[in-house]
Amino acid sequence: MERHEFISKLGIGLVAACTGCSLISCGSKSNDPTPPKNNSGNLFSVDLSSQLANIGDSTVQQGVILVRLATGNMADAFTAVQVACTHQGASIGYNVAQGIFICPRHGSEFNASGAVIQGPASAALQEYTVTISGSTLTVSS
Repeated sequence: MERHEFISKLGIGLVAACTGCSLISCGSKSNDPTPPKNNSGNLFSVDLSSQLANIGDSTVQQGVILVRLATGNMADAFTAVQVACTHQGASIGYNVAQGIFICPRHGSEFNASGAVIQGPASAALQEYTVTISGSTLTVSS
């Protein structure tokens, strides 16, 4: 085998190997969107006297995005869903003007309960339970 032929075949082999690696790494993520929890099922708590004061305020903790949807310290004034898009695992954000979650990677849209409005995502986001006691809001599974 001549030097030119060897380098040519080696180059094609490397391109094929690198393409395979990049396809694997760019494909669907195998992230487990289920956040860790303690024995009681509680994932995290926030103090409403100092956090999430305005409609649209949000926090991301333990793989969950918690958003204030309305005024008042009642559970239905908030929503908590997994932060990882069900399409490829990118972190979603809440669009206050539209009242929906949007994935910045491919534009999937989800309503406040996590249901798919527009793909490419086909599965809903996991929704979590929000409870309030006094000024403490707790998110649980």
